[in-house]
Amino acid sequence: MINETLSKALNDQLNYELFSAHVYLAIAAYCSGESLDGFANFFTVQAEEEKFHAMKIYKYLNDRGIRVTLAGMDTPNNEYSSVLDAYEHAYEHEKEVTRRIYHLSDLAMNDREHATIQFLKWFIDEQVEEESMFDTIINKLKRIDKDSNAFFMMDSEFAARTFTPPAL
Repeated sequence: MINETLSKALNDQLNYELFSAHVYLAIAAYCSGESLDGFANFFTVQAEEEKFHAMKIYKYLNDRGIRVTLAGMDTPNNEYSSVLDAYEHAYEHEKEVTRRIYHLSDLAMNDREHATIQFLKWFIDEQVEEESMFDTIINKLKRIDKDSNAFFMMDSEFAARTFTPPAL
């Protein structure tokens, strides 16, 4: 059975995943305001992924007989100096998510809560992908710097990004 400390930490993570969606919608709004619809789409899709992550935790907690409680959210950053700045902010946010998932995993391991350890493995793998993706995009944005053609090609590429949720 999941103890109260781990239960609360999982519930806090669910709320943080919803906050992550809020962060990414704010970045999408910034990109839309700059008429960069592809980059906006990228972050809108990212927000959908974060909501999926929250619902995955929601379902797990419900399956374990733990009542979910939702909390309020802080106001995310809504202003960026550039698209690169927005991606760097997102990358730092993902590093915080990783730190939080590792903490959850540590709690589960300390409690020998094997089902939760297995459940969190998916999130650990997901965070490796998320951090790698943001790191790669940041490196590309730095390389293209002032090349407006490459920048707009990247914007067009991100316009085609979609989210297809795996089964919960």
